[in-house]
Amino acid sequence: MSDAIPVDSVGIVTPQIALFETPLALSCGQALSSYQLIYETYGTLNERASNAILVCHALSGDHHAAGYHTMADGSRESKPGWWDSAIGPGKAIDTNHFFVISLNNLGGCCGSTGPTSINPETKQVWGADFPIVTVEDWVESQARLADKLGIKTFAAIVGGSLGGMQVLEWSIRFPDRIKAAVVIASAPKLSTQNIAFNEVARQSIRRDPDFFNGQYLDNNTVPTNGLGLARMLGHITYLSGDAMNAKFGRQMRHDSYQYNYDIEFEVESYLRYQGEAFTKRFDANTYMLMTKTLDYFDPAARANGNLAAVLKRAQCEFLLVSFTTDWRFSPERSEEIVNALIKAGKQVSYAKITSEGGHDAFLFPIPRYMTALNTFLTRVANRLATETN
Repeated sequence: MSDAIPVDSVGIVTPQIALFETPLALSCGQALSSYQLIYETYGTLNERASNAILVCHALSGDHHAAGYHTMADGSRESKPGWWDSAIGPGKAIDTNHFFVISLNNLGGCCGSTGPTSINPETKQVWGADFPIVTVEDWVESQARLADKLGIKTFAAIVGGSLGGMQVLEWSIRFPDRIKAAVVIASAPKLSTQNIAFNEVARQSIRRDPDFFNGQYLDNNTVPTNGLGLARMLGHITYLSGDAMNAKFGRQMRHDSYQYNYDIEFEVESYLRYQGEAFTKRFDANTYMLMTKTLDYFDPAARANGNLAAVLKRAQCEFLLVSFTTDWRFSPERSEEIVNALIKAGKQVSYAKITSEGGHDAFLFPIPRYMTALNTFLTRVANRLATETN
């Protein structure tokens, strides 16, 4: 990368930490006596604190959604945030109009309180003793962060995949604190197949001899083999068959078969690289926890499986986005939410985007996708301007 910051970037950003001393009761029955959340902000909060957008991250995401931590070449911190293509001046989530907040959720491993943090009661690393948290717990902690920042109502809350589940929960739990909801490549609950994928990933980690029942940090080791396998499995499910074939096909490293178990196909090299790279930046206990968070989310269960009945609480308008080749969170799952919202009498827009990117397409700057997002949020911005005047 050059030293020049792109004109449509939010530029150099510095993460901030919010400390909370009021105990947080969790869905599992336990409580956190204190905790911290790390977050970043982009843009400027207006005088009425009415132009804030919350961005909720997916399974392996974090608070660094846009801009750069440094412009030093070659360092990991020099990479732009995971959704930099969508957040910035003139982009779909336009920081000329909005004050954008992105945080690392509780249970994370990027600065918020989680399994790698110190348990204040034992003075030891939490490890596997860190309580399992739910989407409901995340939304409660996010609302407390909003309170600390002086934000009573979000102009919009946006999220993809697991992030979209958080957006749905916001619309149900705090209907008077969200004016617009953007749910991207998500689902009202996991399918049985998705729960099965998550269990295979967890078992890959648990059966690593370096896991030590989750207390691997106390044993000065990391279950890199298990976590790497879990990530390899995840990558296969995030990509479509067409995308994998277009990117790798049956490309080989040699002109003929070697008849051994070393890397021969390029897709093998890619998966191994992704698995190894992931173990250097992510915590195994956090991966276990967040896959369970995914498994547990099912708001319709609160009304005997009637999603429309639960969504009647929502007061905001919605945008749902799905992608044609996403088989992990297929368009049919987004359409379940759309149909429930229509049945509940809510205002909803829906875009099904043609893409070969599979589930990961929600991270890509696909023109029609970005246009749909920008058009929806421009309407939100225009309404804000009218209210201000």
